[in-house]
Amino acid sequence: MHRKGPRFTRILAACAAVPVILTAAACSSDSDASKGDGGGKSDSGGNSSSAPSGKEKPAVEKAAFSKLPEACKTLKGDTIEDLVPEVDEKSGKSANSEDTSVRASCSWTGLDSKGTKGSQFRWLNLGLVRYDSNATLGSGDKLAQTQLTKKVEEAKALDGAKNVETKVLEGVGDEATLVTSDQKKKEGDFKNHRVVARVENAVVVIDYNGAGLAGAGDPDSKEMAKDAQEAAEEAVAAVKSANKSTGKSGSKTGGSSSDETDGSDKTDNAAASTGGSADKGSDSDSGSDSDSDTSTKKPSKH
Repeated sequence: MHRKGPRFTRILAACAAVPVILTAAACSSDSDASKGDGGGKSDSGGNSSSAPSGKEKPAVEKAAFSKLPEACKTLKGDTIEDLVPEVDEKSGKSANSEDTSVRASCSWTGLDSKGTKGSQFRWLNLGLVRYDSNATLGSGDKLAQTQLTKKVEEAKALDGAKNVETKVLEGVGDEATLVTSDQKKKEGDFKNHRVVARVENAVVVIDYNGAGLAGAGDPDSKEMAKDAQEAAEEAVAAVKSANKSTGKSGSKTGGSSSDETDGSDKTDNAAASTGGSADKGSDSDSGSDSDSDTSTKKPSKH
């Protein structure tokens, strides 16, 4: 047999080395390309990190009013005596409030006895609520508009109310609505009147209800509605007067000095309590309104 010589062995070694060299070259080429790509990605990443993360929220207009008048001193003494004959307490009964610069209310009750001709009952409640501008919830004016709508709808949905009518009022604040209804109770037939008015970032709620008891005739609903409107006008003027040293400066704010929202309250603000007592809690809705519920105040026994 012919034996393979050294030359043949050298040829085999050379052939085996070729794939190794090619493989190494390929690996080296891939590595270089990878490094090149990595550098590009790094540059790209640097550019993206310098880009804006998101749009900033636009600033909201600063609220015009920063405080409210004292609720029980908002209406004049003559007004109280005219609307609530034989009033129990002319000074009124204020409801509890955690912050009277944000919400407050006061009520008056009177029973005018006519002897054998019966008695005339009247209940008047004034509610005040103010909203600061909030970067998340919106301007104080917008929040006040939401509250106005809420209080109007609340009056329209009064349990047992009949002959419900609404009327937009002119010249009462920036906007105002009157809601009237009849409500039959065991004490008598009640005439309910609510005026909700907005002036800038504040809302005024006047509830004025009455009934003829023990045989007395029903009160004049049109006259009561007129009185309620005049009381609302007086309250709006008081809110303006309490803030006469302030006003819209045109400055912007990215937040709110209060927690209102409600709507509510957290927007909506929570529902008002029955019979003219104030709501408790903080607003943002959530919080609570200090204005009264549409429920009719029952006459007290004398």
